[in-house]
Amino acid sequence: MADIKKIAAVIVTFNRKELLFQCIDCLENQTVGKPDILVIDNASTDGTGEDLVQLVRSGRINYFNTGENLGGAGGFSFGIERAAELGYEYIWLMDDDTMAHPDTLEKLLEADRGLSGNYGFLSSTALWTDGSKCLMNVQKKDVFSHLSGEEKPIEKIGVATFVSLFLPTRIVKEVGLPVREFFIWTDDVEYTDRISSEFPCYLVRDSVVTHAMKTNIGVDLASENSGRLERYRYCYRNEMYVYRRHGLKGALYLIAKDGYHALRIILKSKDAKGKKLRVLLGGVKDGFSFRPKIRFLKESING
Repeated sequence: MADIKKIAAVIVTFNRKELLFQCIDCLENQTVGKPDILVIDNASTDGTGEDLVQLVRSGRINYFNTGENLGGAGGFSFGIERAAELGYEYIWLMDDDTMAHPDTLEKLLEADRGLSGNYGFLSSTALWTDGSKCLMNVQKKDVFSHLSGEEKPIEKIGVATFVSLFLPTRIVKEVGLPVREFFIWTDDVEYTDRISSEFPCYLVRDSVVTHAMKTNIGVDLASENSGRLERYRYCYRNEMYVYRRHGLKGALYLIAKDGYHALRIILKSKDAKGKKLRVLLGGVKDGFSFRPKIRFLKESING
């Protein structure tokens, strides 16, 4: 069973040091003790590394600068790899704006014991800052289906996000690392779908975190009004990779989903409709030839 001394909490961060320090404080106030903390810094330019010096010197955290912005996908792949190299038996993944509640880890460890360690991953309930469910982090039965809504204390799932995902390193050795080439978006869907296709995985409902996002909205290109439109190209490209491996069912599902998104852009977008449609179609086009190789720990450690 999981031992607190064998757990690495892996935080991926980029230019959000205030949130990062809050995340670290939450981890240091867990009811079962302090897990080791690995901060994976995607080459922040806001002084993150300099401000963490005291924590590193005190032994409270391990700090790794990736040297360039690898995106969330590359950061989590890097962090899981480092945790495995350092010999941790369990890895607890989170973004820098994930605020663990005092008993978040305690509840995960209770589930670990109750399941006798027989699982691929455990996922916490993610709430937004107002206490409502965080729409970006709702677990699913599989890549096609939502959960039943029965609110079971522990429920079998197939898809979750990296906002408080707990997994044994032995699982990583079996299924490999997250696809770093995804850069952002869908990397967690792909990875958890890959794991749950081979091992039973669970939502632990009373293990709760707060995801301190600015707004509680899902990924929605139609309503996006910032300068981040081009980033959505990754989303549609990466989804092509995920659903392509589910054969005809995946293809039909994606055609319907992308068609619905295109219709929403045409009917609901207040501006940049043409650009948004080009981003969507460009991502889909990229997805046809996007075939990154899944890397395994032995391969990555040996170069």
